[in-house]
Amino acid sequence: MLSIFKSIPSHMDYKGQKLAEQIFQGIILISAAIGFVYGLIVEQFGWTVYIVLAGFVVSCVLTLPPWPMYRKNPLSWQPPIPDISPESSQKPQETLKKKKHK
Repeated sequence: MLSIFKSIPSHMDYKGQKLAEQIFQGIILISAAIGFVYGLIVEQFGWTVYIVLAGFVVSCVLTLPPWPMYRKNPLSWQPPIPDISPESSQKPQETLKKKKHK
């Protein structure tokens, strides 16, 4: 059962995060404007709230999962620096002076 969850990709690149944020804000803004106008026309504040909440749900469905459109620009990481010798990593630790407690 857990292997199914491990196979789901859970990452999003930086440009994908920016796109998701823009989509989220755009949907919220548009649904708020539509909700305000419709609520003003029918003179019911409840409809304004329902339309804004519907926009919130739609924006969450579109932006929270890491859809493939948010993973188009992966980062290319630098290769690790090879370790020259195991002794070189131990020398700085050996050269540290011990503090005397008074």
